[in-house]
Amino acid sequence: MGHAILFVCTANICRSPMAAAVLRAMVARAAPRSPPAIASAGTHDYHLGMPAFPAAVAAARARGYEVGEHAARRVGPGDFDQYDVILAMDRYNAASLASLAPTRCRGKIELLMEYGERFHGEEVPDPYGGEMRDFEHALDLIEDGCRGLVRLLVR
Repeated sequence: MGHAILFVCTANICRSPMAAAVLRAMVARAAPRSPPAIASAGTHDYHLGMPAFPAAVAAARARGYEVGEHAARRVGPGDFDQYDVILAMDRYNAASLASLAPTRCRGKIELLMEYGERFHGEEVPDPYGGEMRDFEHALDLIEDGCRGLVRLLVR
């Protein structure tokens, strides 16, 4: 497992910032000597420079995760070389990433939920525009996927 992980959703204001916050907290608790670089980005530029969506921040905080300072950004060409693993929240995001990625980097693109157990192989639905329970459901899946990732990272 590489030491630089990029989470990707559509606009980089809900799912991917939550996933980055969850993985950072889980890795910190598991206390590996050299924590991976963890970041997030979006496949689209709908909300460039915007902070994480307030409901995403609140849902994460309610479970003890701090999204922290965040400015939405779009995946850039350099990301495909900089990050060892690029984790998409859903198949649409994975397909968008594959169309942007240089051929040599396409193997780095995976679905976060391939690492999950309870929700293995599912997609993390976009909670944007939904209710608090939609953000909580997204977090349930993100936590499941991140638990699987941490098991690989701290071997």
